[in-house]
Amino acid sequence: MAQLGRPGLSVEQKKDLWARWKAGESLSTIGRAVGKHAGSIHGVLASRGGVVPRPRTRSPRVLTSAEREDISRGLAASRSLRSIAYELHRAPSTISREIARNAGRTTYRAVHADDRAWRQAGRPKRCRLATHAPLCVVVAAKLGEDWSPAQIAGWLVTEYAGDRTMHVSHETIYRSLYIQARGVLKRELIAHLRTRRSMRRSKRASTAGQLRGQIVDAVSIADRPPTVEDRAIPGHWEGDLLAGAKNTHIATLVERQSRFVQLVQVASKDTATVVQALIRQVQQLPAGLMTSLTWDRGTEMAQHKVFTVATEVSVYFCDPQSPWQRGTNENTNGLLRQYFPTGTDLSTYTQADLDAIALKLNTRPRKTLGFLTPGAILAACVASTG
Repeated sequence: MAQLGRPGLSVEQKKDLWARWKAGESLSTIGRAVGKHAGSIHGVLASRGGVVPRPRTRSPRVLTSAEREDISRGLAASRSLRSIAYELHRAPSTISREIARNAGRTTYRAVHADDRAWRQAGRPKRCRLATHAPLCVVVAAKLGEDWSPAQIAGWLVTEYAGDRTMHVSHETIYRSLYIQARGVLKRELIAHLRTRRSMRRSKRASTAGQLRGQIVDAVSIADRPPTVEDRAIPGHWEGDLLAGAKNTHIATLVERQSRFVQLVQVASKDTATVVQALIRQVQQLPAGLMTSLTWDRGTEMAQHKVFTVATEVSVYFCDPQSPWQRGTNENTNGLLRQYFPTGTDLSTYTQADLDAIALKLNTRPRKTLGFLTPGAILAACVASTG
């Protein structure tokens, strides 16, 4: 039977995913390892607030699968329950209840009984904060005062030295915050934690060795020719990714002098996909119409050298957290929100759709251009250089 929808992660893949997350690997690294997009990995992790699930184990007090096989063979041989119990070193009542809850002597099957016991044992145990309202109130109040879970746990031991029911571990507090299925502590209290993370991260997590926030051999905007700044010469562009819902994006390009806009469909924001999409788009432009491109520090342009070799366009990068250095592009992205409101799934737009929207902006009079259109300004530039 064909599988409907997107295939999910197997049990082994999820096990590998959580092991890598606990080891401090990034979403992108985990995604490459299990063959899934980083957004899919984030969805799995976010469902548990980044808290690694505890591995399920059997209690040494319960019957094992091997013991259930012995019970099944004993019943097939018409042995008494007492003799089966004696051989397994179990109480006769344990054997009796096991058989009664699994269809009786005549239809008892070890495999089915073991599967049922494993499923039944999966019922979640309520945490201390869920079963002790006074303790939950005190913990929530201290979190609201910006106390850390470790500080709260330690303070409770000294403040309620004679009442162990008012003690709770810092790990339980963290789990109650990040695993919202418990419904114990309000998610808003996460904002009072020092890190304010939406998901819990491993102590081993590090950005060392990653390209996050840095581009190899990036040329700073400070080294961009001064002629670019005054907009006197056409051919200098600014670019960025416009983000939508479900981790979708489109690339936006705007020419600084004319404010002419181009929108580029991208399947994902990884650097190889973005750079190849930009190369295809730029190669469709008249020769010489783009001589430089200014981008922010997003790692979607980590392969900027590949872009430059393919297009002969120099790439300059803004300083970190300095969007005003791409003011034309930032303003254009604001105009585009009329067509792509925040929360829009941008993957539903084809390149033809994007071209149609870009055409609307390029044929709209702009006050900054003396109420001429970007299309007219750019056409004049092309004609004068043709």
